[in-house]
Amino acid sequence: MINELVKNIKAKDAPIVVGLDPMLSYIPEFIVDEAFAAYGKNLAGAAEAIWQYNKGIIDATYDLIPAVKPQVAMYEQFGIEGMKAFRRTCNYAKSKGLAIIGDIKRGDIGSTSEAYAIGHVGKVTIGDHSFSPFVEDFITVNPYLGSDGVKPFIKVCKEEKKGMFILVKTSNPSSGEFQDQLVNGTPLYEIVAKKVAEWGEDHMGDDYSYVGAVVGATYPEMGAALRKIMPKNFILVPGYGAQGGTGKDLAPFFNEDGLGAIVNSSRGIICAYKKAPYSEKFGPENYADASRQAVLDMKEDLKNAFVK
Repeated sequence: MINELVKNIKAKDAPIVVGLDPMLSYIPEFIVDEAFAAYGKNLAGAAEAIWQYNKGIIDATYDLIPAVKPQVAMYEQFGIEGMKAFRRTCNYAKSKGLAIIGDIKRGDIGSTSEAYAIGHVGKVTIGDHSFSPFVEDFITVNPYLGSDGVKPFIKVCKEEKKGMFILVKTSNPSSGEFQDQLVNGTPLYEIVAKKVAEWGEDHMGDDYSYVGAVVGATYPEMGAALRKIMPKNFILVPGYGAQGGTGKDLAPFFNEDGLGAIVNSSRGIICAYKKAPYSEKFGPENYADASRQAVLDMKEDLKNAFVK
């Protein structure tokens, strides 16, 4: 699937992934009101509001972007109904030709990791038939249980020709409490990066590995070092926009071919209608148009990052 992602990035000229991380407070009141009127002020109504909100954003942006990244926790909080909205969102985005990065951040002992992998990027066998519970193309993986927690994900991804992004250096402020600790003089995140490069060698696409890394936009100097350690691993870059990352921070994450990274923006796009400069022009009724404009502006910002 990494070959398809690279192809889509080239075709759209946009190394951008939209994070579909909805909270009820993000959704315009008219959508929430319609969903509650139809399904009740309950979990089913909340899930319907999320689905309608996501659909509007996908419809407004799918021709501009190569991928979306739904964060599963935002759906799990609404229980089974929320996970139905997650699946519906993924299926719809897939029907629009988008790659799906399931932001699940799973990682556990071997058998549990394999079950997570089967559930999100694999197939479960029941009797004589196999079923794909979800349709993600990539997932995010937490490596801190070690190789026996990661290799089951690699196994399933190899079987299904799908991929993953392994947490290396995350964008949150307290990430350094563990990730920056020195081990024999080397930061832990660099040790993890070396393992990611090693794991990736055995699962290569045409130019890049199916095994990628997550490195936050808020740490560009670390991004430059990690890019050298992982030249063949695609980097998923969170932290753009709402978390403080800007286009000028991102050049170190890319290779000389202009590829090698895909940048995520969540609130900066899906909540654009609430913020300047979009709020006055668009407003809640035109939230999806605001999201489209935010993607166009992000695309321009990223292009400027490479102007010398």
